[in-house]
Amino acid sequence: MAQTVEIVYPVCCGMDVHKSFIVACIAVTDERSHTKHYIKRFSTFTGDLRRLVEWLASYNCRDVCMESSGKYWIPVFNALEKTCNVCLTHPKYVKAIKGKKTDKKDAKWISELFKCDLVRSSFIPPPDIRQLRDLCRYYVKLTGFVTSEKNRAQNCLTTCNFKLDDVFSDVFGKSATRVLNALLEHGNGNFALDGLIHASCKSSPEEIRAALDGELNPSQAEKLALIRRHMNDVLSLKASLEALICGLASPYQPQIDLLMTVPGISTKLTAIRILAEIGADMSVFETAKQARILGRALLPKIRRALARRRLHESGARGRILNRSLFKSRSPAVNPRNALNSRTSSLPSKSAAAVKKPLSPSPESS
Repeated sequence: MAQTVEIVYPVCCGMDVHKSFIVACIAVTDERSHTKHYIKRFSTFTGDLRRLVEWLASYNCRDVCMESSGKYWIPVFNALEKTCNVCLTHPKYVKAIKGKKTDKKDAKWISELFKCDLVRSSFIPPPDIRQLRDLCRYYVKLTGFVTSEKNRAQNCLTTCNFKLDDVFSDVFGKSATRVLNALLEHGNGNFALDGLIHASCKSSPEEIRAALDGELNPSQAEKLALIRRHMNDVLSLKASLEALICGLASPYQPQIDLLMTVPGISTKLTAIRILAEIGADMSVFETAKQARILGRALLPKIRRALARRRLHESGARGRILNRSLFKSRSPAVNPRNALNSRTSSLPSKSAAAVKKPLSPSPESS
């Protein structure tokens, strides 16, 4: 016997969000399960977003569903979250049936799914956590800029055949930086190394002198100077941004202290970045499995296809957490150890390729 779908939201709204306009469809369902749809189009300017809020209030609509389309949903979400219960969902969960697809039909389809509570909502933290997340992700971008500039500087040295990476463990450490400053000042490697090399440097002065036997042309010298200046500017921005992040995260100091008790999380900034991704309220996750983000980030997933072991990272939030967790983990908390223990029971590729007969063949006897 067929079962009817329960109407969870008798008055709700589905929205199809674009860059310049929004198509909203309010679905009003009566006691006999008859639904009427009211469709209206708004622009994404702030004034029209206010009129959208007033239009929803005129129908006493407090439940809204929309798909996360790029960054265009953020201003709409910010305008609606104060007065409405907004369900933000991935586009794959509200994908319309193939056919004549229009904006009005998309909005109507979203409202039809949402009124029966058939849409999975995404996790959206409070506004202060969202601001903290935005700054933390910008901090990650700046770190990537520094890494890119370091690679460009290393390419300049390689082009001129300066082998500093063979005699210094860190080309941008204290000793290597002092040597590089002298190299740019003199234009060649013919300068005294006294006072430039730290006593803990493992390479001898003769090896360093041999590594400086290169040819620095003027264009590469100018490029290297510009790269180092850009690196210093970005590092200064990172310091200012870190101070801003720590200031915004100060109300969550108890949660930060608790995160820092986890083995492998040794810096305050790492704890803040984790907090910015998962939030401070774990009750928003329905089950403990959904909240198990740290484990998924620390230990990549293992999938097998054709007897081959493949490592896959988790989703977007996991990739962001990976950058901080893998850099800050202690030697005792090495995910490779756990990964090896999980993969040791899997058959090797050579073993999986050999097929043993179930019974001896007649020819063998």
